[in-house]
Amino acid sequence: MRNTYEIRAKARQPNAPTCPLEKGREKYGSEGLLLSSVDRGWSGVSAELRNHRKGVLSWRGPQSDIEICVAIGGNESVVTRRADKIEDRRIASRGTIWLSPPAWQAGSVDIAGDLQGILHIYLSLSRFSPSHLGATIDEAAIGELDYETAFEDPLVAEIALAITSELQIQTSVGSLLVETLASSLAARLVQSHVREPSAHPFPHRTKQGLNRRRLFRVLAYIDASLEGDLSIDRMASIACLSRYHFARSFKQALGQSPHRYVSTKRLERAKALLLEGDRPLLDIALGMGFSCQANFTRAFRQATGKTPSQYRQRPRSQ
Repeated sequence: MRNTYEIRAKARQPNAPTCPLEKGREKYGSEGLLLSSVDRGWSGVSAELRNHRKGVLSWRGPQSDIEICVAIGGNESVVTRRADKIEDRRIASRGTIWLSPPAWQAGSVDIAGDLQGILHIYLSLSRFSPSHLGATIDEAAIGELDYETAFEDPLVAEIALAITSELQIQTSVGSLLVETLASSLAARLVQSHVREPSAHPFPHRTKQGLNRRRLFRVLAYIDASLEGDLSIDRMASIACLSRYHFARSFKQALGQSPHRYVSTKRLERAKALLLEGDRPLLDIALGMGFSCQANFTRAFRQATGKTPSQYRQRPRSQ
């Protein structure tokens, strides 16, 4: 897939004309644009496949649609997004998804290393109407989509891959397919990525046990304390539950134990720290809760197949 992106990029740059109707031209420019649906006649949805170079992309002015960005390339890079008092830092890899609402007036995206294969989907608000979804959706729900943080969703990723395939090789039923996918995408966002008004984002698999307020409080504490005290006792006290009740309720809410969740989050943080700078490995190891660098190296290699030093030294584009 990487070679396909590079070939198409060269075919369009630097002299290929760019249609002014391309949604992302004002925001991202024409550089890196690989494929566009601007001449496909799709209704209520458009898409662009882009490569993004290392650097900071700043933009101003509102957009009329919801923008869904899906990383479908295979390389990784730290991406920091800032807009409307939000700062979200994430290691972007295949399947990472970002949402941008029409209401955002200005913002920036800081990309630590070149990113290949980012699909930008522009979804019209009309796609959330009863005629498209087959149900009446409270308009306020659209405003409560979880924009603040990047996330992963296998169904959204599969929809993005199907749209990309249609961009690459147009089919006779492409418009019908993509417009059906657009309605499915809108339904999925409402189903799984709408938060309660005036609340911060949280997982929706709460079932029994932790209520959403307690769950958010615990997750916020975990995010803020990845390099600090993250014992079960401390997390249980944040949730105002007994140790046993907390561990059981946390697993009911998220589908994984507190240990597994924290381990995954710390691995993400360690990878970000390794890519971002020259912080000593021992310092990172201690910050991530390991007693020594050797234990950190062993655990990191088991999770990623590489030692921390190998991960840090690899080309940023990989």
